[in-house]
Amino acid sequence: MPLHCCPCRRIKMLLRLSLVLCVVAVVVAKPPYQDQIPNGKLVPHPCNSDLVWNAVGHTNADLGGAQSLNQFGRDFRAEGHAWTQALCQKDSDNDGFTNGQELGDPQCTWRAGTVPVWPPTGHPGIDESSYPCAHMAIG
Repeated sequence: MPLHCCPCRRIKMLLRLSLVLCVVAVVVAKPPYQDQIPNGKLVPHPCNSDLVWNAVGHTNADLGGAQSLNQFGRDFRAEGHAWTQALCQKDSDNDGFTNGQELGDPQCTWRAGTVPVWPPTGHPGIDESSYPCAHMAIG
């Protein structure tokens, strides 16, 4: 069968599409950043604690992008994308709890590559008491 036949074209197109989707998934997710903060892969969604907020430093739970940084994301970037004493002690979302308290490191002793002592209790970039959950379709 010649290479220009329809089934071959479809297979080539599907392979290209698969490659593009893989690249997009890697660019959007930023797992290395999740590993740079305590419980970075376990931060609860403010509207449904059974879900996690994957893009912790962003206004969208699953998508990143420099334009969509929340205050915690801007503070994290200002600290060189590292968990520092200053970032831990800061209250990025002004909800009365430090970033360390919300991420399960109230003593600010956690280091990248170690297991946090406590689970996360909130989201460091979202004030849960004022986050508009009522209009959102979650799940």
